[in-house]
Formats: sequence, C-alpha cells, structure tokens
Amino acid sequence: MEPERSRCGWATSAPEYVAYHDEEWGRQLRGDDALFERLCLEAFQSGLSWITILRKRPAFRAAFAGFAIDAVAEFTAEDEERLMADAGIVRNRAKVRAAIGNARAAQRLPEGLSELLWSFAPTGPQPRPATLADVPATSPESVAMARGLKRRGFVFVGPTTAYALMQATGMVDDHVAGCFRAQPEGTHPGAE
Repeated sequence: MEPERSRCGWATSAPEYVAYHDEEWGRQLRGDDALFERLCLEAFQSGLSWITILRKRPAFRAAFAGFAIDAVAEFTAEDEERLMADAGIVRNRAKVRAAIGNARAAQRLPEGLSELLWSFAPTGPQPRPATLADVPATSPESVAMARGLKRRGFVFVGPTTAYALMQATGMVDDHVAGCFRAQPEGTHPGAE
C-alpha cells in the first residue's frame, strides 16, 4: 500500500479494498462474461459487506465456472445443491438461483449483456462527489437499468445493485475529489 496516495475513504480499511480500488473499481469493463460476473457478485453482496465478496471471489469463480454465461446457464438442480454445499461462497438459495436464471436471461439478449448494460451509462460529464456522503446509492440511469433488466427476465437487480455495478465497471466515476484515481473533471468514464 502506498500511504502517500489519497484514496476514497472506503478503500483504506483492508489490503483487499486497496487493491480493488486501485486496480479495478471504476475502470471501464466490457464483455458479456466479465459483466455477468460483476452483476452476480453485486447481487450476492446485497445485505453483506463487499469485503466478504472480495475475499470469496476466487471460490465464486471456481464454483460458477468462471462466470461463463453459457456454462452457468446449463447448471442443473444438482449444480444448485453443489453450490449450496460450497462453504467458499455465499450460500443463499435465492441468490444462487438468480445467478443461474440471470445467465439464461443473458443468453436471450440479442445484443449481448455488455451492450445492454452500457446502453444505460450516463453520457456527458458527471459531477464529482466531494466526499463519500455525496456518492448516491442510485441514479435515474440505475433505475432504468434495473427496470430494463427485470423486463428481460433478470432478478436480484434493483436500482442500488445496478448503481453499484455502474460504479464498479466504470459506467460512472464516483472516485471522490482528491482521490488519485479520480478522472479529470468533464471526462466521461467510458473514454478510458
């Protein structure tokens, strides 16, 4: 960890948070399987601390076939029971079923998951949050994303989960003012 770097306040309490903040959070991410992983992990995080999910991410990747949409869509009732017995992941039956069902919903998207999700990203400059208190939990775009996903058969994707996905994958830049990762004012996150 480089203490001289100024980071978002949430990113300094654990080494996993520092690495995630510095190397992943807020960076543009595209690709159907890559975004499917993030969508699933954000859903599993609901009601839990993100550090729990970060620490379990390698086990999640192993349990969910690397979050390959086509592989997860083929999971059976036996796979569901295997996942429910896997102490390395969050064992919540509704969330496990959601991941499998969401893979099937993603397969049905003619444009692909990445293109659909990025279609909800805000365009143009966004205001930079001055402090963590200024970071919203939802946005009009995340509300629209959640509705759009639900219309297409996705579950466990409410506006807060959708906004967390947008933050994590660089659709919005919520690094606070003064954070070394904050992009220059007026720069759109998708321009990376």
